[in-house]
Amino acid sequence: MPTIPIWALTLTYWLHMLAVVVWIGSLTAISILVLPASHRTLNLVQQLSLISALQKRLEPIAWFSIGMLAFTGLIQMSTSEHYDGFLNIRTTWSLAILSKHILGGLMIVVSAIQTWEVIPAMQRILIKKEKAEEAELAKLQKREIRLININIFLSLLALGATAIARVS
Repeated sequence: MPTIPIWALTLTYWLHMLAVVVWIGSLTAISILVLPASHRTLNLVQQLSLISALQKRLEPIAWFSIGMLAFTGLIQMSTSEHYDGFLNIRTTWSLAILSKHILGGLMIVVSAIQTWEVIPAMQRILIKKEKAEEAELAKLQKREIRLININIFLSLLALGATAIARVS
């Protein structure tokens, strides 16, 4: 187990928690606050324009958070007394950490679909500004909401796996 100064490990834990709060917090805020409010007050094109603008701002922050989670997580795992090697799942801790990593990987896949498929499709339709595309926009909106909710659910499971690892 590599030794690392306590201040550096503390910083690593802090950065890891900050990245979790930023990524999951932004997903939750969009799902619980922004989407319902926009649905009640804006027409479909305005809603999707707002979502597109929000995603454009949040995507770099979310992807930076994902990178920070991977970097700080590897440091934390390598310094843990529980770590027995790659894909070793003999303990509750290692099984919980593996589960957390699988869930995180699924969240990254969902985020990639949003970033490189759904949002660009919305933006292409919004640029055209044709009324005939409204059915397609509604379909994309439902898909975006579903993807956000899937990521929130996966994040709750990942946080649960983290809690299990912490008590093992």
